[in-house]
Amino acid sequence: MQTLKVSDNRRFLVHADGSPFFYLGDTAWELFHRLDRAESDYFLQERARQGFTVIQAVVLAEHEYSEPNAYGHLPLVGNDPTQPVEAYFEHVDWIVNRAEQLGLRIAMLPTWGDKWNKAWGEGPEIFTSENARTFGEFLGKRYAEKPIIWVLGGDRPVVTDSHKAVLRAMAEGLHEGDGGAHLRTLHPPGSYGSSLYFPDEEWLDFHMYQSGHSRNKANYECIEGDYALTPTKPCMDAEPGYEDHPAGFDIANGYLEHYDVRKSLYWALFAGAFGHTYGCHPMWQFWEPSRNPINVPRTRWQDALHFPGAEQQHHAKDLLLSRPFLTRIPDQSLVVSEIGAGTHHIQATRDTDGSYALIYIALSKPVQVDTDKLSGQTLTVYWFDPRTGTSTLFNTVERGGVHTFTPPGGGLDWVLVLDDAARNYARPGTVVYSRSSA
Repeated sequence: MQTLKVSDNRRFLVHADGSPFFYLGDTAWELFHRLDRAESDYFLQERARQGFTVIQAVVLAEHEYSEPNAYGHLPLVGNDPTQPVEAYFEHVDWIVNRAEQLGLRIAMLPTWGDKWNKAWGEGPEIFTSENARTFGEFLGKRYAEKPIIWVLGGDRPVVTDSHKAVLRAMAEGLHEGDGGAHLRTLHPPGSYGSSLYFPDEEWLDFHMYQSGHSRNKANYECIEGDYALTPTKPCMDAEPGYEDHPAGFDIANGYLEHYDVRKSLYWALFAGAFGHTYGCHPMWQFWEPSRNPINVPRTRWQDALHFPGAEQQHHAKDLLLSRPFLTRIPDQSLVVSEIGAGTHHIQATRDTDGSYALIYIALSKPVQVDTDKLSGQTLTVYWFDPRTGTSTLFNTVERGGVHTFTPPGGGLDWVLVLDDAARNYARPGTVVYSRSSA
């Protein structure tokens, strides 16, 4: 599997040969800690089948950290980061290797944030800048040849200079251990981005945002903010609202559903994100009735694995990779009608040369588009269904001026696709790549 790097325009991730890498992640935070190998294999195979490319998992997990893994092993001797337990890491090795066999990368968090800033949660706080560097170097060396993305942080605010010192030291240790082979980023707490804490540090290769678990969170605004920063770095929403999570952490608001996770997906991508992370509430904790429930899960993870939202995520990847990918930009000026807020929000993206435009309409209604932003004499019009990944050729129109397009019936949200007809692009969503290498 090829190594990854930041694209020349600093907006995307690409393989070593320059071809696009689509980061489609899943928050499997407790994977190393809670599942045995048979369960891990089942989980990884299903996520590979569903078109995911990245699994986000934590080495030193948050919940029930004092409990051993499925084989009776704790990660550290006496909670000392300089004394890793080999048997524990052999299980981590097995999962990393199996993921690689299936064409998946591991976005590996060395530790959850409560181990360097308890703030809330269980802790214990065990890291100093000295042992953080040692632990980072240990992990870097161990996984130097594996398809890893390093993710520091772990859902805690970087409040003090000592917090920053710990994270910088761990980042340095990872780099020393793997010789700079892997990208590094930071997973921030809810409603914040890594750019708040490390806006311009060289070690951080791309920005992550956590938009959180409320319904209709305007994650497009989060992405727009990071997209506009200098120095330019790729950005993404690495933890939006989880499918089957109580909206706003309150079951009185109902549970987030596949429609909610679709909105987060398309809003963020079309606002300029280079990739996206899906999450599912029972899945991140691999909940089943024998385990302590966290924030009122209601579905066994084995059943939640096949939720509609998870099955639908790859449709966005297929759509974007069926068009030129590395020259795509956000452009809300395409939309002449009301952009809207909440469920009514419309988000638009296009190629820099105007050869195509994609407009996500979260709640089916007519949209007015300034076609002068596009190229060519004739535009081919498709409607792309984000539930099924299918596209319907609607008609062709002459480019120029404002045109009104009305979504078909049969669903709440739709993507309008406008192509310069002379480009002869494939039908939207046509898979023109191998999912296992994307």
